Amino acid sequence: MATQLKDFAENDPLDGWSLPAWTYSDPEFMAVEKERVFAPSWQVVCHESDVPNVGDWHTLEYIGESVIVVRGNDRQLRAFANVCRHRGSRVVDGASGCAKKLVCPYHAWVYDLDGRLTGVPDSQSYPDFDKASHGLSPVDIEVWRGFIFVRLVDDGGPSIAQMMAPYEEMVAPYRFEDLKALGRVTMRPRAVNWKNVGDNYSDGLHIPVAHPGLTRLFGRSYGVEAERHVDRMWGDLMDAPSSNWSERMYQRLLPPVPHLPEDRQRHWLYFKLWPGVAFDIYPDQVDFMQWLPTGPETCMIREISYVLPDDRREMRAARYLNWRINRQVNAEDTQLITRVQAGMASRTFSVGPLSDKEVCLRHFCKRIRELIPEARQSERPASGWSQK
Repeated sequence: MATQLKDFAENDPLDGWSLPAWTYSDPEFMAVEKERVFAPSWQVVCHESDVPNVGDWHTLEYIGESVIVVRGNDRQLRAFANVCRHRGSRVVDGASGCAKKLVCPYHAWVYDLDGRLTGVPDSQSYPDFDKASHGLSPVDIEVWRGFIFVRLVDDGGPSIAQMMAPYEEMVAPYRFEDLKALGRVTMRPRAVNWKNVGDNYSDGLHIPVAHPGLTRLFGRSYGVEAERHVDRMWGDLMDAPSSNWSERMYQRLLPPVPHLPEDRQRHWLYFKLWPGVAFDIYPDQVDFMQWLPTGPETCMIREISYVLPDDRREMRAARYLNWRINRQVNAEDTQLITRVQAGMASRTFSVGPLSDKEVCLRHFCKRIRELIPEARQSERPASGWSQK
């Protein structure tokens, strides 16, 4: 397995150790993570092709907030807090829709698609009221290669384009901008802390132990590396036929993809963007997956596949087989992270040593300790530590 760690100083005695177990279950730590990790981070909502028409909107809910992305009459994409400025009601319900105006269902306040407040019933009963200053609250938005991201707080951190700059040439051949959804977003609740999902996603050591299917497909070609804001994982399909039917048929039926270079025809590529958005890039499709905290020991995995138009029977079969293969991988990973979450509750476990090959986990732990210094403590501090 190839590993590489970039831009990473190893002068901290904790660099070779995991985060302490208490940080994976403590409510106070979770509350701090929401403010210091998730509020300033970019989160993927959908693809531009999901909101092609004027009035099309999509929502994303996380850390107690609901964000709506909508295409305006000028065809520009904007993001707003899905909160009416009157009494705080949600303005829209559900994951997606289309509307000429955004009308709050509580008191029928009306917002234009650019967020301006344009209608207030019985407006004369609000003395000295300035509609112009009570539009929907804007949220930072960025479109990167067709994918739409939002950010609740601007802490001066990098854009998605800046985060992915080291890999732009690598991603370009996949034509992200032309992708369209294959199916709908799947929401998978997990009874684990969000960090356990990410730790497992970027971990290469468990592949030959816990994922026999991926081992049959990749052999020893699986590699991992860590940049400041992005982890990369990769593997190349072997020519030797797998003993598993789904894997063997995928190897056999995956057709050539004209727009991909020769070295990508049978290459699987993964990126994890800080702190918990992942792109799984295959010759046949591109998936995004993100894991969002719902509690100290629970999270929600949100994922969907995107594809380029291709009516070939072999491609349709390859996409189905890809789903079968990764459904098994997901089941194996769910067992693993559940075992880890349960084990972290033991009084016998605090921190664990990290291999030099666990470059992504080393980098992630370092960043969490930078943002929340209390994560350097092996034992849970007294309640109220975050207020001091």
